[in-house]
Amino acid sequence: MNVKIAPDWGELLQSEFEKPYFGELVNFVKAEYASTTIYPAGKNIFRAFDKCPLESLKVVIIGQDPYHGVGQANGLCFSVDDGVQFPPSLQNIFKEVCEDVGGVMPTSGNLDRWAEQGVLLLNSVLTVRAHQAASHAGRGWEQFTDAVVKAIAERKEGVVYMLWGNYAQRKGQIADPRRNLILKSVHPSPLSVYRGFFGCKHFSQANAYLQSVGKTPIQW
Repeated sequence: MNVKIAPDWGELLQSEFEKPYFGELVNFVKAEYASTTIYPAGKNIFRAFDKCPLESLKVVIIGQDPYHGVGQANGLCFSVDDGVQFPPSLQNIFKEVCEDVGGVMPTSGNLDRWAEQGVLLLNSVLTVRAHQAASHAGRGWEQFTDAVVKAIAERKEGVVYMLWGNYAQRKGQIADPRRNLILKSVHPSPLSVYRGFFGCKHFSQANAYLQSVGKTPIQW
C-alpha cells in the first residue's frame, strides 16, 4: 500500500507492519482495491496518522469503520471532504460543539483542522467496501489499531480520550484514567444521540483539561 504516515508513527509502528497478520491484511486490502470499490481512497488509508503526528497528539477520538457511501470517507473518522453533505453523526457532533463551546455550524465537514491541532481521528477498521458497513471487520485492522491505542497509552499522558459508544469504550479501555482524561458517552448517531451525547460537554471538558496540564486547547 502506497500511503503517507508521519515519521514518528512510521518508526513506532514498524514492528507492527512486520508481523505476519499485517502482511496478510495488506494482501487482502490490495486484492479488494483491485477488484471492487473500497473507501477511502488508497492514499488516505493512513491519513489520520499523517495529519496528527504522535508528537503533537492531545486528543483521541475512536470511530468504528469508514463511511461506506460515495465520496464520504477521507481517512479521518467522522470526517468528510469539503463540499460533502454532513453524515448524521457528524451533524450531531457539530451541534454538540456549537451548544458546548459556542460558534456557528461549520460549512465544511473536513476535520483536518482538528487533526492538525493534535486530534487523532482513528477508525478501528481503516477500509470498507462501498455500501457494505463492517465489510472489512475481522481482517486484522482491529489488531493493528489496538496496537496503536496501546502504544499511545504507554508513551503519552495528559491525553483526552473521547469514547463514544460501547465499541469505542472497549477499544480505549487500556488508557489509564489516572494519567489521562477519559470521556465517555453514547455514540452520536441518530439512534442514540438523545440518550446522552447531546449535553455531554466533552469539548469544553477536553479543553479545560488540556489547559490544566499545560497544553493549548483545541479550536473545535
